[in-house]
Amino acid sequence: MRLHRLELEGFGPFRERQVVDFDAFAGDGIFLIAGRTGAGKSSILDGVCFALYGGVPRYDGGEKRLRSDHCDPEDRTEVVLDFSLGDARWRLTRAPEYERPKRRGGGSTTEGARAQLDELVEGEWVGRASGPREVGLALDDVLGLTQQQFLQVILLAQNRFARFLLARNDERQALLRTLFGTRTYEDYQDALDARRKAAEAAVASEMSAVELLLDEAERLVAAGDALGPADEESGDAEASSRSGEEDAPAEAARTSAPMGISERIDAVARAAGLARARADALAAARDAAEAERAAAEGSHAALLALHERVMKRGRARAAVTALEADAPAVEADRVALRRAEDAEALRASLEAADRAAAALIAAQAAEQAARAGWAAVGGDVDAGADELRSTADELTGDLAVWSVAAERERTLTELDQRLSALTARADALVAAVSELDERRRAVPARLDALDAELREVTAVAGTLASARARVAETEAGRAAAEEAARRAEEQREAESRHAVSSAAAAAAASAVADLLRRRLADHAGELAEALVAGEACAVCGSLEHPAPAVRTDEPVTDAELTAAETAKDAATAADRAMGDAARAARSAHAEAAARAGGQSPEQWEEAAVAAREALAVAERADRDRDRLRAERDAIAALDAEAEAERTGLAAELAAAREEIAAVCEQAGAAASAVTEARGPFETVAERMAAAERHRRAAHQLIAALEDVAARGEAARAADADRDARLADAVFADAGEASAALRSTEERARLDERIRSHEASLAAQRALLLDLEVELSGVGEDLPDPAESERILAEVRAAARRAVDAAAHAEQTTAALRSLVTRAQAAHDGIADVAAEAAAVARLANTVAGRAPNTRRMTLETFVLAAELEEIVAAANLRLEEMSSGRYRLQHSDARASRNGASGLGIEVMDAYTGQARPAQSLSGGETFLASLALALGLAEVVTSRAGGTRLDTLFIDEGFGSLDAETLDIAMTTLDALRQGGRIVGVISHVETMKEQLPAQLTVVAGSHGPSVIQQDAVVPQTA
Repeated sequence: MRLHRLELEGFGPFRERQVVDFDAFAGDGIFLIAGRTGAGKSSILDGVCFALYGGVPRYDGGEKRLRSDHCDPEDRTEVVLDFSLGDARWRLTRAPEYERPKRRGGGSTTEGARAQLDELVEGEWVGRASGPREVGLALDDVLGLTQQQFLQVILLAQNRFARFLLARNDERQALLRTLFGTRTYEDYQDALDARRKAAEAAVASEMSAVELLLDEAERLVAAGDALGPADEESGDAEASSRSGEEDAPAEAARTSAPMGISERIDAVARAAGLARARADALAAARDAAEAERAAAEGSHAALLALHERVMKRGRARAAVTALEADAPAVEADRVALRRAEDAEALRASLEAADRAAAALIAAQAAEQAARAGWAAVGGDVDAGADELRSTADELTGDLAVWSVAAERERTLTELDQRLSALTARADALVAAVSELDERRRAVPARLDALDAELREVTAVAGTLASARARVAETEAGRAAAEEAARRAEEQREAESRHAVSSAAAAAAASAVADLLRRRLADHAGELAEALVAGEACAVCGSLEHPAPAVRTDEPVTDAELTAAETAKDAATAADRAMGDAARAARSAHAEAAARAGGQSPEQWEEAAVAAREALAVAERADRDRDRLRAERDAIAALDAEAEAERTGLAAELAAAREEIAAVCEQAGAAASAVTEARGPFETVAERMAAAERHRRAAHQLIAALEDVAARGEAARAADADRDARLADAVFADAGEASAALRSTEERARLDERIRSHEASLAAQRALLLDLEVELSGVGEDLPDPAESERILAEVRAAARRAVDAAAHAEQTTAALRSLVTRAQAAHDGIADVAAEAAAVARLANTVAGRAPNTRRMTLETFVLAAELEEIVAAANLRLEEMSSGRYRLQHSDARASRNGASGLGIEVMDAYTGQARPAQSLSGGETFLASLALALGLAEVVTSRAGGTRLDTLFIDEGFGSLDAETLDIAMTTLDALRQGGRIVGVISHVETMKEQLPAQLTVVAGSHGPSVIQQDAVVPQTA
């Protein structure tokens, strides 16, 4: 795997797009990534890892931390990586999820994570997958390494490449399995384990069926279900005498574990016979309990009916007593009703007298009010009706004289109003001329503004054609995205069918293998059939055949084997066709996703909405251009009309001023006549209003005096009529008669209450009489129904228990007999198939690392241990040189503790002590050198394997600062040797010596207050 080019935009400390050309370092083979702390050196490696795997080594699921804090809301975040693997060249484009401003309206929205995988085919980039999930699945096939494994052998980030040296055996096994493709051996192990389980299941299946049936039967017996409820519940003496007999088989069933299958079947059969006898006894007890329940229910029903009649008699007695107690109140209602009927004849005269008295009081009050009004206008309070009439006549004459002056006064007012109107008209004309002049002054500026607006909308209208093209482009993109979604579903279906066909092909292959195994096992029996007494054996040459082999019960014929082979070939062909279909579906989906640009239909729809809005703006500008032109022409025409209107307004103003002069002359003549008629008042109208009030008060007082006289006479007549009628009535006076009056509704209620009481009393007396006759001789003390109900409940409960016990005993007896019959039949058909199961189990356990395998190494671990030995050997070529011959790594196949994977251990041989020591005991610098040597050895062995992942690019992030000067020189010599074979090595370090020794450098420069930038050049070391 070789990296060619990396582009970072809005990522980590980089805001603007930064480009790293790894191919530029191909000549040097090794380059330094330099820069001060915090500038963003490790962010370059983060970009590589994010592009390949959508994550970074320093953050656990922290995609939101990847976007640069220096980005503005509208800036985008994106990483592009070009790399080659084998003969194929790929380009990865990936962006994390981040917030951006909404394209319409305010606020922000979440920009979803994006990913796009392209392949360079004949000089053109062809889309292979789009979307984070689809790109991840495609990269699984392309890369062959997980993110963790990539960090172990390619991108050796800070302290990470030491993990392979210090890892547990299980972690080391996972990495080696992927690098060397040894999962097939695990498949062999799983296949053997499956055969072991199948063989053991075949042995146990025949016996388990019998044991399950017997277990179920013994469970029924042990639980007491076969023998039913306790004997004392039925009270049957005969059942009690049999309890001792029943206990024996039950105890035998409970202790049957040491017994053989036959003995267990016999014990359960005896228990089934006892259960049958028990069921018959419980059926008889059930019938007796049912009869007792029916008798108890009849007795209880009769007692409840008697109680109800006695309680009804008590209620009737109480009702009669209560009604008789209400008799005085009902009699009072009768008296009130009779007096109300007598008073009803006097209602008209009583109400007439009351109305006449009220009218007289109102007339007297009106007289007092009229006198107060007369006094208020200055009149004599003691004046009589004749004096009041004389004053009113005198005021009438004065009002006639003043009315002529009032008419002149109104004319003068009208002249003043006309003068004011003419003056206002003249002022309005002056203002209109001024306003017209003011409006016309704004016309030139408005025309200039319209000209500017016309130029602006004309420019926008010019984008109409491009806007229409953008709308068509977004519609095509959305169609491609929808096709990609549909192709994705077709891809999933094709892959699902491929998985099914793969399983069928595997099953067909397994069937052929099973037939071959059976055919091989039957070869001895087949040869034995051809033996003839006295003739030599074709195998061993013996003339005697004391124990010839026997053919198996299920021999395999050539026809069966041929049919299985044919089925296997058909299944394999079908699997191959399904695989081709799945690959075609993946290709079709990738092509559609590439045309969609990696965007979803929703994202294209959002772009389409923006394009349609831009088109609407251009179309609106096209329409506005014509409107503005028409508006400009209209304003010019209106300005000409305004000039003509101003001329007319000036002429009208002159005429208004002439009429004002004439009205002023008429108003002066009318003013002198009005002044004399006003007197002490402000206006003639005020003087006339005062005289009118005086005259009106006199007339009101005259009318009030006359009304009091008439109302008094009417009241006296009404009182005389009322008193005459009372003399013939039963009432002492008018007050008593009024008190006796009742409304029609109240009289109806009294009558209804009286009738209801009489009817209820008669009905209750009749009911009481009937009950007294019916219950003669029956007192109030009766047997308690609660006791009867309790007895009934006990009888019913006993009956239910008897029914349930009989039904349960019958069901259990039937179940027990069925289990005995089925167990006996299954026991008769058991065959011995344990020999082959034992041989298969031993082989499977050995391959899986179980006993009798004493080292607990699986077959796959055994293969990987051989690979690890080569890796350690390759690492020692460098470690011995870097450690001056002190240290060597060595492979250990010692058993791991706590059920860990054995056979993949690594320990360090110290030449100074001659003892092996764990890798964890090395110092920091020693660990760095050993880890680097092991990582490089791992990369070389992987590269040398056919079909392995070739590692042409390697990164090392820090760790050199822990080395002394001499060891650092050794490490640099080792790194320099890595360039052989075209490999490119990138090193991140702060060590000044390395900056001097590595001229090819990639420098990350951080701004004082802003984002970082990448400078790619060859720095020439300075000399003193």
